[in-house]
Amino acid sequence: MKKIHIILGIFLSALLMQSCVKDLNVKPIDPNTIMAGNLGDDPVYMKQVLGKIYASFIVSGQSNDNADISASDANFFTTSRALWNLQEITTDEAICAWGDIGIADLNTQTWSPSNPFLTALYQRLSLSITYANDFISKTEGNTDPTVQRYTAEARFLRALAYYYQMDLFGNPPFTTEKDGVGKFFPKQIKRADLFNYIVSELHAIEPTLGDPGFSYPEADKAADWMLLARVYLNAQVYTGQAKWDSCKIYTDKVLNSGQYSLATDYRQNFSADNDGNHNPEMIFAFEQDGIHTQGYVGTTFIIESSSDATYIPAEQYHGLTSNTNWNGNRTRKDFMNVLVDTLATYGNQPVPASDTIFAQCPDHRVFLRQKRSINIPSPSSSGDFGVGVYKFTARNHDGTLPADYNPAYACTDFPIFRLADAYLMRAEANYRLGNTADAVNDINVVRERAYGDNSGDISTADIDTPAKFNKFMLDERGREFYYEGQRRTDLIRFGQFTDGTYNWTWKGGAYAGVSTDSHLNLFPIPGDEVAANPNIQQNPGY
Repeated sequence: MKKIHIILGIFLSALLMQSCVKDLNVKPIDPNTIMAGNLGDDPVYMKQVLGKIYASFIVSGQSNDNADISASDANFFTTSRALWNLQEITTDEAICAWGDIGIADLNTQTWSPSNPFLTALYQRLSLSITYANDFISKTEGNTDPTVQRYTAEARFLRALAYYYQMDLFGNPPFTTEKDGVGKFFPKQIKRADLFNYIVSELHAIEPTLGDPGFSYPEADKAADWMLLARVYLNAQVYTGQAKWDSCKIYTDKVLNSGQYSLATDYRQNFSADNDGNHNPEMIFAFEQDGIHTQGYVGTTFIIESSSDATYIPAEQYHGLTSNTNWNGNRTRKDFMNVLVDTLATYGNQPVPASDTIFAQCPDHRVFLRQKRSINIPSPSSSGDFGVGVYKFTARNHDGTLPADYNPAYACTDFPIFRLADAYLMRAEANYRLGNTADAVNDINVVRERAYGDNSGDISTADIDTPAKFNKFMLDERGREFYYEGQRRTDLIRFGQFTDGTYNWTWKGGAYAGVSTDSHLNLFPIPGDEVAANPNIQQNPGY
């Protein structure tokens, strides 16, 4: 993989710009390319370059043959894939059978600063930040309200990239539009200071962003509020000081906006018609389209890597018929026991082999399939071992194919913020603030969608101690958001990712799982970056 360090700078004026996101796509006059130096010639150009920043989170570049960062496989090291790997296969929710360098390290929490997925995500996020910085600098001072909104969106995307860097790496190098681009060594920012910067940016741009739901998939006020809520939700991890009251303020804003409601069918959130134009629950997502955003990335990657010819054939389950059934990702039996209450469902008996898809489970969020064995004999065992997951699909939620259907690439957007998260974040904040009854109400809104009625409702007695609440809430977030790239962050917040009491198969490299050291709660700064930039100090423990 070719390394691009932020210290080298990236001159957007030398890059060809064209939108890669369908709803932001406007044909340039040229007709196919524009130069960032001509950004002010026509507002259409600005939207195209803005689309480039959005697309930088999901695809490799203008095309797989023209990736922004060169790699042996342009799809492999995109933000969407690397982020999913770091957030999921490092946890109980997923384990990957592939032998690619770096995969086994993530499966077993034994990574080092040379792990290629860490390097890829670090560089990709830095690239998105650099794109945003250049756009913001070139639109600074423009008084056109539309351009000002575009600039606010670019600042949101920069804040989102910095959020991921703060969450994953803690103390990254820091640049803004005021630094310009060129050959210099960015200084490192402390995690708590980056927290304050992200919060201040999101507050500053809120008035300029569009109203909730104004033009999906562009970031709007509701996306801003959701990112603020998530940052505040994890404030104690990032700064040592809880901000539950602030988390509640911004989830209240989303829930009181009147723009969103839970999708009637949970599966619609992970189907080809899950976009905000069809799904009332979706607030912000990485948009994908079988025609306009082609690549083995995002939900296409999740679908194909979780499919196999025997148990979950993509052709049958998902409607994809080209380059299918990669047989890599599946979940571990430990998470199966989180998602499926086997004791209640199967009367204290093992799950019968005949119930291959856990059809008896009353929770309609279960999209699992029994495979050859639920036990995984080694971290690199075939994908036939473990429990299959088919939560995401390339079909519409009614089983039909989408209008922009492509046999190789899904049209399913990858959710970043959806309304169920606002309910469960507010529930967590309310509980910490002593409002247990309000927490129960929000949890039950989500569970009633999952069960189809109130049979899955909880009461205050179910969460009346901190230990009971922590166990329930961590599990409930797992049941609602599995495979959506949130699990590692949640496990850390509840003290269970490393040295907690919860161990899962192959955690720490042991079959039964072992406690790991707390320094792993932060990933290392990639070794190449530490070696190249004298301003960067490695995270403790590496």
